[in-house]
Formats: sequence, C-alpha cells, structure tokens
Amino acid sequence: MSSAIRWRCPGLALDINVYNNPDVRLPFSPVSVRPPPTPPFALLFDLDATVHIIFITASILVLASVGNINDAGVRITRIGLYCNLGMAIAKGAGGYYFNSQSMIADAWHSLTDLASDFLTLATVSWSLKPPTDKFPTGFGKVESLGSLGVSGMLLGGGIFMCISSMQSLYAHLFLDAAAAAELLAHGHGHSHGHSHGVSAGGPSLHAAWLALGTVLIKEWLYRATMAVARERKSSVLASNAVHHRIDSLTGIVTLFAILGANLIHDASWLDPVGGLFISLLVIRAGWENTASALYELADRSIDDDVKLSVRKHVAKSFANDIVLDNGQQHLAELRDVTGVKSGQNYLVDLEIAVPNDWTVASTRVIEEALRSEVGNTVRGVRRVRVRFVKLDESVEKFDDFISGDVSPRESPEPEEHDHSHGHGEKEHKH
Repeated sequence: MSSAIRWRCPGLALDINVYNNPDVRLPFSPVSVRPPPTPPFALLFDLDATVHIIFITASILVLASVGNINDAGVRITRIGLYCNLGMAIAKGAGGYYFNSQSMIADAWHSLTDLASDFLTLATVSWSLKPPTDKFPTGFGKVESLGSLGVSGMLLGGGIFMCISSMQSLYAHLFLDAAAAAELLAHGHGHSHGHSHGVSAGGPSLHAAWLALGTVLIKEWLYRATMAVARERKSSVLASNAVHHRIDSLTGIVTLFAILGANLIHDASWLDPVGGLFISLLVIRAGWENTASALYELADRSIDDDVKLSVRKHVAKSFANDIVLDNGQQHLAELRDVTGVKSGQNYLVDLEIAVPNDWTVASTRVIEEALRSEVGNTVRGVRRVRVRFVKLDESVEKFDDFISGDVSPRESPEPEEHDHSHGHGEKEHKH
C-alpha cells in the first residue's frame, strides 16, 4: 500500500511514491521520474542568476573594446574573466542537470569571481586618472568602492549558498520523502531535487567530469597568472592568481563530494556537505575582503612592509650625496613615514628634519630627489608629500591636527553685524 505525492518544479514533473513500511528507513523513498522535454536554457538557473549572467556578459563585451589588449596582464585577466563566465554557465547547467548541490554552489562562486574580474578591470582606468580640483587625492578610492561591492556580493552569495546547503542537508538526514520534497519544492531554485535518469537523492556521477575540468582550468589560470605577476612584480595579479588557486581547491572539494555521494552507499548527503563547506570558504573570503575594503575607505595606514621599503629608498637617496644649490651637502634625516592606500595606489607622507638655516630652495632639492627615488622604485606609490621640520627640535606626532577640545565657545570667530536698538526716538548702531 502506497500513497503518491505529485511534486512539480519548473520544466520537470516527479511522482514520489512514499511506501508506508516502518521497516524501510531511507533518506528518500524510490522516485519515478517522467523525463520532460528539454527545458529552455534560462530555466537552468533561477531568474536572478540569469539576469546576473546577462548583465555581466554585456559588461564584458563593452569592456573588450577598451584597454591595451596587447598588455600581458590585461590579456591574462581577460582570459580568466572569459573562463569564469564559461565555467559559471557550465557548472550551473551541469549542477541542475546532474542534481549536484556542490556544483551549483561552485557555479555561484564562479559568478562572483566573474564580477570581481570585471570590476577590477573597469575601475582600474578610473583609479589611474590624474587628480583634479574636485578630487585632489586622485580616484583611487573608486577601486576601493568597487572592491567593497564585490566583497559584499561575495559575502552575501556565500550566506545564501550556506542556507541552501543546510536546507538540503536537513532534508536528506531528518525528513521523510514527502516532507523533503515539500521543503525543497517550496525552497529556492538552487535546492530543487531533480535528475534526468538518476536517483533524486544524490548527484549524477557524470558531474564529476565537469568538476575535474574546472579544476584543471583553474589550476592553469593560476600558473599562467602567477607567471605574469612574477614577471611584472604585480601584487594585484598575484592576488588574482591566488584566487584562481582557491577556486581550484573548492573544485576538488566538489569533485570528492560528488564521488563520495555516488560511490559510498547511502551517502547522497555528502553533496550538500560539500556545498556547505564551499559556502563557508566563500563567506570567509567575502568577510576578509569586505573588512579590507572598509579599512581602506577609512584610510587605515599603509602596511609596515611598504613603510620599510620607503625608508630603505629614502636612505638610498640620502646616500647619493645630494648637493644643494649652495654647494653644501645635505644634513637631512628621515623622521617619520606615514600614508594611506587608495585603491592600488599609495599616498605617502615623509617628515624630514633639516638644519634651521636652510632656505626653501635647499629643501626643494631634497624634495625632488626623494619624490623621484621613492616614486620610481616603490611599486604603487602615486604621491609623495614631504614635510620639513627643524633638525634640532622634536615634533610631536599628529601635531598638524587641530586639538579636539577646541570648540566655538572657547575660540569664537569674530562676528560682523549691523543692527539697531530702538530706545524711544534714539537708535544705537553697532
């Protein structure tokens, strides 16, 4: 004696037969599948993912018409961007078709990688524009804002993937077939249990080939991007290469989750576990990148290794025996190095102590020498601003800031006013 429950999802109709046998304790009861006609391509994703892909594809086509296509760094970044687009579509479609929660989760990760590549290429042209009267420190913060947007999307997508995987795992382990079908049917588009000729309880073994292919592509992208990064000594490309390596590792997790769900008896729950693990990696990366972007927008000081590099090159400049206009050698010393990061640019401030009898012309020689040395040798330095103080006096740090206890009542500004007081027939003007 059995009862049949009809579960409908887009483009697919399933007859789930629930057998009322107390001796049978399976995560999912046997499922008979009625294969429908091939669904339209847009149904392979839910609506928001489809719109996301269309938007990013259009953005890539626009981006392809600008920039230096012969530059090795631009070329490898674009190759990675196109690969991310292809893998996002392939993994999303494969995850849907082969019933793999891990594959769909990895497809969302590829989408965020795609957006990250696009925003990096789109904002770099703005960040390198020269400063203007309205933007005296340049446009580096545009890249910081783009980084915040990408990391926020990465964090949100990771949370979404985590909820989806936990919902699927709960359905596999704690619910009977009818309840699990109802939960997944009323969930979101990524957690629909479905298959084409395979059991609805786990992913198809064919999804493993797709996972292996993405691992190989990402590993190749890592090696190619890192080779260019080392040649150019580019930290941006190096970070992008590491991101490809992380994607390769998450692809390996997806591969083992699919293999385990197919090779281990009654282990279909391994697939949502793999999706959950990937989502935690995405959440961690999204949180770290979001915090970094917020610190950058809040003008946190440059890293100690950058300060050390600046100090080394300032000392090198001093060691070159700079000769002043009056024929005397300099007696200056470096007191402090500060600065902030603006996108991929560093805005550096130097505090140099000089003798009291130096003229403006003398300090100008030192300033030009330091700007040339630091700007041409320390990667990423966009601006070098020099402040000169007396050599025989110590200067308190942050002395150029206005004291915080100064209020309008304690230091009122002079007010000019012209008013009259009427006292009968007489008026007094001030």
